[in-house]
Amino acid sequence: MKAVDKRKFLQPEMVARLNSMGLRARLVVEGYLIGQHKSPYHGFSVEFADHMAYNPGDDIRYVDWKLFGKTDRYYIKRFEEETNLRSFILMDTSKSMAYTSGAVSKLAYCSFLAAALSYLMVRQKDGVGLVLFDKAIRTLIPPKSTQSHLNAILGKLEHAKPGKQTRLGSVLHEMAERISKRGLVIVISDLFDNFESVISGLKHFRHNKQEVIVFHVLDRQEEQFQFESRSKFRDLETGETITTEPWQIRSDYKLLLDRVRNQYRKECSNRKIDYVPLFTDQSLDLALNEYLRKRQKLG
Repeated sequence: MKAVDKRKFLQPEMVARLNSMGLRARLVVEGYLIGQHKSPYHGFSVEFADHMAYNPGDDIRYVDWKLFGKTDRYYIKRFEEETNLRSFILMDTSKSMAYTSGAVSKLAYCSFLAAALSYLMVRQKDGVGLVLFDKAIRTLIPPKSTQSHLNAILGKLEHAKPGKQTRLGSVLHEMAERISKRGLVIVISDLFDNFESVISGLKHFRHNKQEVIVFHVLDRQEEQFQFESRSKFRDLETGETITTEPWQIRSDYKLLLDRVRNQYRKECSNRKIDYVPLFTDQSLDLALNEYLRKRQKLG
């Protein structure tokens, strides 16, 4: 039988054809690892401490088989530190995330990325938590590093639906107050909200000594604005509409978008926040590279 080249699953349109979020996350990460010259897990080990009784959902990789041979009972090896790093993934599920001009919507792309990052973190024994939000927090799962916990995150991502309007700034401030331990915060959003409000929320995390990555996800058409005939445009969140000749506003629109992205890039750089622009037709390995670069810096 011909071997499957798993690297093809780094392409979002291929990932969308898979029938479960768990399979998507696994194949994206395995496809990514095939292209790596060295393991991204080097240096993330933890020391063995003691044992605890096995419970359904625990990772069977940590079953102590020698102890099973002596006692005829299953025990899991426990480690000095449950996790090396605590991360929160904050993913935008507002109405604007439903937009797509191709095979994959912004919401689907962000879900694939969040799933792959979660899978990668749990394999590293890093703790990962998930926050889904629109104008308010809709799902909050605190960070852990067990397989059963990963399954819970993947289940939420599997059923994520577009919600209401975006209130990213207020959500960032709320989470900055709720996250007590220092770690990594990953924001995945189209950033369609008030610029000053978003930057204020991101600065709140940095004030609390959190490390931050922002994945700014857009559909390619949102950048290029290649609409040719007279069109009606509707704001997915407010319902407002405008009918216009696209060529009349294309230049001003693109200048405005470039200015906003440059502002985000500048402000994030000034605050030592990693800002990563992405499009929904781009390979997912671009984002995984940025995450692992950050992870290695944190040691």
